[in-house]
Amino acid sequence: MLLSDSVLEQLTAQLSGATDQLRVATVPVACEPLAIVRAGARLFGRSTYFRSPQGEEVASLGAASFVSAAGLDRFADLERRLARLDLPAETRLPIGFSFNPNGPRSPEWDGFGALDVVLPEATVVSDSSGARLIVAAAPGTEANAIIEVLSGLSPWDAPPHPDPGVHTVESVPASGDWQAEVAEAIGAIRDGALEKVVLARSVCVQSERATDPYDLIHHLVATNPLAYVFAAVVGEAAFVGASPELLLARHGERISANPLAGSARRGKGDDDATAGDALLASEKDGVEHAIVVNDLVSRLSELTTELDYPEVPSLRRMATVQHLSTEVSGVLRSGVSTCEVLASIHPTPAVGGMPRAEALAFIDKVEGMDRGWYSGGIGWLDPGGGAVVALALRCALLRDRTSRLYAGNGIVAGSDPAAELEETRLKFRPLLDLLAAT
Repeated sequence: MLLSDSVLEQLTAQLSGATDQLRVATVPVACEPLAIVRAGARLFGRSTYFRSPQGEEVASLGAASFVSAAGLDRFADLERRLARLDLPAETRLPIGFSFNPNGPRSPEWDGFGALDVVLPEATVVSDSSGARLIVAAAPGTEANAIIEVLSGLSPWDAPPHPDPGVHTVESVPASGDWQAEVAEAIGAIRDGALEKVVLARSVCVQSERATDPYDLIHHLVATNPLAYVFAAVVGEAAFVGASPELLLARHGERISANPLAGSARRGKGDDDATAGDALLASEKDGVEHAIVVNDLVSRLSELTTELDYPEVPSLRRMATVQHLSTEVSGVLRSGVSTCEVLASIHPTPAVGGMPRAEALAFIDKVEGMDRGWYSGGIGWLDPGGGAVVALALRCALLRDRTSRLYAGNGIVAGSDPAAELEETRLKFRPLLDLLAAT
């Protein structure tokens, strides 16, 4: 068993009592969050996993309560709905939201809303204070039923490298068509209609065998330790990824964000340093990065009493790509909520463009695909306003034997379509190397 008799007994004692109200129990545990969620995911309709580069993990099973919102006011609507729930401070609420405020449109994204927040039935949190299991029993439910399921969870072995069997890989849109979209964007920018726009494309992998999403997560954690690794499983579909970019973290009144824009390949030895130095010196990438940082700083300045960030970007090195990076931190004004900050800053120019409205209209006209939760946000909230939310990048939507991977690039006046195509290929690689392994 993954959970000891002592843990199960403590849960039973804490969750006893009237069933007409929400009951929440918290018990220290010795098992890893990924072990719990991998063992129990098939027994619940929903499950999630989120790991930060600092090693904090939040994994969840089931839904004791569920809140969804859509439209331009989705974050304000979420805030009003969450205020009606009387939740203990220790709970963690997985959050995921789409790039488009009205939510995904295509059938492959069924089950994923415009903005979804879950109070899980079981959550394992692991951070600097240790690991703990949080179990929530909704009004009208028997806590013993949840405990019985948890008692049957068994340890798992580390999975082998994924083997998709016979498979095909298709670019959607075709690479030549995507380069034409980039050329159109460059033309619009040079004509003064836009400063920057982010264009995305996808790669569809059709496999002989379906891949378990948490097997993928195991490998992504091992190969991308500096990423925000995530999974959201809804029924037969799973959204997984390893993102380099922090959209927002909040602890108390302090917030932080880490916008990335401007990218270059990784290399080996001196070649890696040479590529990084060239990226830091690149006028084109510097312009792209400044657009993102300036917009974020402008928006956060209206919500904070303090805001700190370096004038010159640094490098953030991931598995296959290195990025220009600026770490921004600040102190929120009194009364400013996490939902208010998210509503203000998303979509940042790192995933949309500038000016925001014009860039979003261009994306809607040109891209011709449903981004779904790609370039939205994913992470967790707590009842006190704490949060860690990453931009949902370097990701894939898995459904049965089909895996759809997503990647995009920021286009500015100095962009080159062929170079932008090659950059997306680098961004696909961490997941594509797993999903299309031979």
